Amino acid sequence: MEAPDTPPEDPAAASDALAAHLTATAERPIPPATNRWLGEAEAVARDAASDDIDPATRRKRVQQVAALLAEADATGDEIADEHIADARACCQVLLDK
Repeated sequence: MEAPDTPPEDPAAASDALAAHLTATAERPIPPATNRWLGEAEAVARDAASDDIDPATRRKRVQQVAALLAEADATGDEIADEHIADARACCQVLLDK
């Protein structure tokens, strides 16, 4: 697996990238148990990427996404695993702000 892409430093861009990476996993062949965690993470990430969300709520949503991603097992799909690694990197950027 390749190293994660460098996530955007801008919070809005990092939120958008987080949601995009998790949306991309939906198109991959992933075991059902892991897919449930990723599906929930995707929904919360899309909420975090909303334009009308305040910073405190965005942070809380990103914390939820990070917790959900921590529960997800390896997918067995290299591309999905790269998107998950990139999503985790986006979470880290947002939580470090």
